[in-house]
Amino acid sequence: MQFCDECGSVMHTEGDSWVCRSCENETPRDSQAEAAMATQDAQRDDGAPAVADATRDATETMQEPCPADDCDSDRAYYEMLPKPGGSYEVRLFTCVDCGHKWRES
Repeated sequence: MQFCDECGSVMHTEGDSWVCRSCENETPRDSQAEAAMATQDAQRDDGAPAVADATRDATETMQEPCPADDCDSDRAYYEMLPKPGGSYEVRLFTCVDCGHKWRES
């Protein structure tokens, strides 16, 4: 991704130039710099992270009603995890009785 030196907006390619749609600044394309850029095609999709298993070894419980329709438990194991790139956390729960997993952010 190329950013405009003038206004900081994302630029797009037009022929041999990078062009800013916000301020119309143009910069010549550099094939070596572009070769070093990461593309979505080069990324791997390893699937969703296994955050649902984060409470597997948790020993602390708290009073939290299980949202499963067929469970009346009011206790759950929990773990706090930081959100990627964020300053707040996500709470992951696993019901003590039925093992149902859910999260609260």
